[in-house]
Amino acid sequence: MNMDEALLSEVRRVLGDRILEGEADDVPTIAVRATDLYETVAALKEDRSLAFGILTDLFGMHYPAEQADPDGRERGEELGVQVLLHNMGMNKRLRITCRFPVESPEVASLTPLFPAANWLERETFDFYGIRFSGHPNLKRILNIETMTVFPMRKDFPLEDQTREDKDDRMFGR
Repeated sequence: MNMDEALLSEVRRVLGDRILEGEADDVPTIAVRATDLYETVAALKEDRSLAFGILTDLFGMHYPAEQADPDGRERGEELGVQVLLHNMGMNKRLRITCRFPVESPEVASLTPLFPAANWLERETFDFYGIRFSGHPNLKRILNIETMTVFPMRKDFPLEDQTREDKDDRMFGR
């Protein structure tokens, strides 16, 4: 058993049935339900043997191709959040993922556990439209407040369709 597999084994001991999937790739990764994200991160931070006390990153993801399975049924896992935690003392890292439907893009805020999550969650909201319940000030930080779309979603057009000053001849069209 290598170090990553040993880490996953310890994480499974602490989290139990909250883990939907686990793999020991380049960074050990677990998948949890969106409703379990806060409790999962809290348990990983507070457990003495794991002590994941540093939030390295938090970001959104969008998988529009997975909106339906091969039978055409809705899967409901188009959007998601990834959280990267670090135990500095033992130099261990862990990736936590959760996915949810684009119709209800909401997870619990991690700002009570990690104050640094504040800006990361605001950025994720700004670009993906994922809401973080309990966030102290969830609003756009990089895009204008009146923007109604989320530019990092894969259904966002690559070019601004509203521009009137663009001459397509300049672009070989």
